[in-house]
Amino acid sequence: MNIHEHQAKEILKKYGAVVPDGFFALSVKELIEKAKSLKTEKLVLKAQIHAGGRGKAGGVKILNTIEELSNAAKELLGKKLVTHQTGPQGRVVKRLYVESSSKIDKEFYLSCLVDRASSKIAFISSDQGGMDIEEVAKNNPAKIITTKVNLEDQISDKDCDKIVGIFNLGNSEKKQTVNLIKSIYKMFIDTDANLVEINPLILTKDKKIMCLDAKMNFDDNALFRNQEILNLRDLNEEEETEIEASKHDLSYIKLDGSIGCMVNGAGLAMATMDIIKLYGEEPANFLDVGGGASKEKVSAALKIILSDQNVKGILINIFGGIMRCDVLAQGVVDAANEIKIEVPLVVRLAGTKFEEGKKILDNSGLKLISASDLSDAAKKVVEAIK
Repeated sequence: MNIHEHQAKEILKKYGAVVPDGFFALSVKELIEKAKSLKTEKLVLKAQIHAGGRGKAGGVKILNTIEELSNAAKELLGKKLVTHQTGPQGRVVKRLYVESSSKIDKEFYLSCLVDRASSKIAFISSDQGGMDIEEVAKNNPAKIITTKVNLEDQISDKDCDKIVGIFNLGNSEKKQTVNLIKSIYKMFIDTDANLVEINPLILTKDKKIMCLDAKMNFDDNALFRNQEILNLRDLNEEEETEIEASKHDLSYIKLDGSIGCMVNGAGLAMATMDIIKLYGEEPANFLDVGGGASKEKVSAALKIILSDQNVKGILINIFGGIMRCDVLAQGVVDAANEIKIEVPLVVRLAGTKFEEGKKILDNSGLKLISASDLSDAAKKVVEAIK
């Protein structure tokens, strides 16, 4: 789960980090009233969307007066921002954030994330802050340091020294940064975060280490024990179909392709998506109905797939283990009785109650294409949409 910059900064502040004074608002009037209390030479206005690259898209503005802030806020609120992370569809700005300007001496990059390959927590640091870290990694990899840390109650001073080494700071500034890293580490574990990214982390003219921007992402599977984090969820920033899927406990991610997928098991779902690409088409979604899905859950999954107007064909790939093929088949039939299926439907069933499931589909009157295995199913759905 992603959160907004202003929410991330509040969490950092709670754990002792220094962030600029600022306020978020859902209307221009509210923003202006709050901004009047900021003691600053200039005002920084930031669009709040769940995507990076806002500055290049016109979503960050430095302003001199309240009047300028009001005009810029009116222009930005409700505007669709298109960045390299939003895709061409962009995101509509529904909340704004205003903060005090900062006098910057140096800019750095700092992030913390789960490194699944090593089962450790990785800190990435660079003295090339404020830039796309991907470009730095590509063009100047020596400017990036990765420090992998074992999961302990607290991070060691030795690891902190490795992380901050590339910043080349004086003693006072180094001490501030080490304290920040320790705070981030504690927050990371306390909240079950997947990612904390501060870009840029700055050294101000008066020698303070400050988080000028912040991005955070949290493990969905741990939200049940982090109610405060869950309360920060902004449904306006999520796909409607993904929100609907979460209501039915479906693992669904919308993609840009033309073939809708319904599969049981994440690994099988990934393999299904791969083989669709192998045969020359793109998957329209990732959808794992889970091991023990009910017919109601399967019906809801099919409706979600069909709600995507980009879907030109559907591939159902079920290997019955805990999931029974007859339950899946009945869910498909129930959904088809409620909504008209006008795209080719290819079904591959194997495993528990396979014969019973096939019989339900054969007697349903649905126009579907049976497949013998995964390769056959992918080939048939690609041919069908052409």
